[in-house]
Amino acid sequence: MGTIIKRKRKDGSAAWLAQIAVRRAGKTVWRENRTFELRSTAAAWIEKREKDLAKPGALENLPIGETRRREVTLGDAIDKYVEDSAKAIGRTKAQVLKSIKEFDIANKLCAQIDSADIVAFAQEKLKTGVSPQTVANYLSHLSAVFTVAGPAWNYPLDERAMRNAMIVAKKLGLTQKSRHRDRRPTLDELDQLMAHFLDRSIRRPSSVPMHRVIAFAIFSTRRQEEITRITWADLDKDGKRVLVRDMKNPGEKIGNDVWCDLPDPALAIIEAMPKHASQIFPYSTDAISAAFTRATQLLGIENLRFHDLRHEGVSRLFEIGYNVPHAAAVSGHRSWTSLKRYTHLRQTGDKFADWTWNAEVTTRDPRQRMRRPSRPGSATRIRIKPVRRSG
Repeated sequence: MGTIIKRKRKDGSAAWLAQIAVRRAGKTVWRENRTFELRSTAAAWIEKREKDLAKPGALENLPIGETRRREVTLGDAIDKYVEDSAKAIGRTKAQVLKSIKEFDIANKLCAQIDSADIVAFAQEKLKTGVSPQTVANYLSHLSAVFTVAGPAWNYPLDERAMRNAMIVAKKLGLTQKSRHRDRRPTLDELDQLMAHFLDRSIRRPSSVPMHRVIAFAIFSTRRQEEITRITWADLDKDGKRVLVRDMKNPGEKIGNDVWCDLPDPALAIIEAMPKHASQIFPYSTDAISAAFTRATQLLGIENLRFHDLRHEGVSRLFEIGYNVPHAAAVSGHRSWTSLKRYTHLRQTGDKFADWTWNAEVTTRDPRQRMRRPSRPGSATRIRIKPVRRSG
């Protein structure tokens, strides 16, 4: 079914973009676009073209070559990129590409897109209230489409235009590199979270044991998605290491499987987990993220993200005396340069050495339960008491 979109030209006049898409077996097999001065003319063209394309053999006899490529929009190229990508596209990248299709640039023909159009898109995106760092991420994901479109499908997307636009966007301040976060949870904040989630786990045994997930994220330095992908088969208990699948890195994520060392506290948490599924932590990232966000809001803990637990974990490694290669073997950092910012920490020693939650997250005994202390001013420490069985 055809669609008509009203577009505003640079001179202020209006034009009508008519689009036709033919799908077979859930995939788009043909797209066509034309711009008209009048909406009625655009509607008439759609009606005629749809009748022509519905005739037997019409699609098979469509011209292949420059005429057909000239009709392709950036939105078509994005769809083609998503459909033809042999490797899975990450959730964030898929959401970004989908979002780009809501902007005017997606309706523009590939052959007509230049660096000025891409810069205009960056400016328009910045006006929606996002940060320059987010705009940089959008352009980065879009550049992947520009890189592939020409060599793979002969679509007339100018890769040089994208490179020039990214340079201009940076010079104009439309994009910026992501800032390093230095937010670390305090022991008091962690105690509040752990008590909250243990209480929830007692009341709702089927809920995600977030107190264990949080502790494992700190001691293992693993990212949220990495935690949910680890299977029992990936564990090398004797070698005190684990195979982290599809580890994030700037070049290649899918298939980037890396063996990482497991510090003793992280391994102890794994050994306390029940083997109910192939995954050690058989929970969805959405469930973990939602639970963590709701808890911080409920407890009044500001500006704390789940990923900050990884930062806490890596910082801890250096505080207890790890050198860069040893810390990288745990965190999985490919470049030691990114770890240098952790080497100048002032604090030394392991602040988790006497953390009373260690016993709770490393024991399988269901009778072990946390109790809040009644002594005033002792909220940063929780005493462990066994729950006696009646009878």
